[in-house]
Amino acid sequence: MIDKNTIESVVNEWLAGNEYFLVDVVMAPDDRIVIEIDHADGVWIEDCAELSRLLQERLGEELGDYELEVGSAGIGQPFKVLQQYRNYVGKDVEVMTSDGKKVQGLLKSVSDDGEEFTVVVEEKQRVEGKKRPQLVSVDRTFRRADVKYTKYLLSFK
Repeated sequence: MIDKNTIESVVNEWLAGNEYFLVDVVMAPDDRIVIEIDHADGVWIEDCAELSRLLQERLGEELGDYELEVGSAGIGQPFKVLQQYRNYVGKDVEVMTSDGKKVQGLLKSVSDDGEEFTVVVEEKQRVEGKKRPQLVSVDRTFRRADVKYTKYLLSFK
């Protein structure tokens, strides 16, 4: 039986020569190995096929009866690694807080250590001189460890 570290080692060799990054390797109980990669400009099917061929060449015997899937992390899926946060700075995201509240806004920044990120959200607030609350942009900072998920907010505007 092949182990996850062996697969990650071969994937990381391939990644070193490319601008892709590894998001996840899942050893599914139904004898599937799912490898998720990502890139700032999107994932190309040709690159997934190239990585898949390399894995088959290097690990063919060890893969045995496993079904190998190489693909993109998925545009609407929650972020799993820090590089995904960095790639989506300047884009709209949805954050599910640990208490179950959804927040939508523009991902403004990610801290250098990757532990925190800031989202610009629109909130209703009382503005002096106005009768009704007005929508104002507010920076909200979240700790990655304290949110259930963050994902790209797909918009068809």
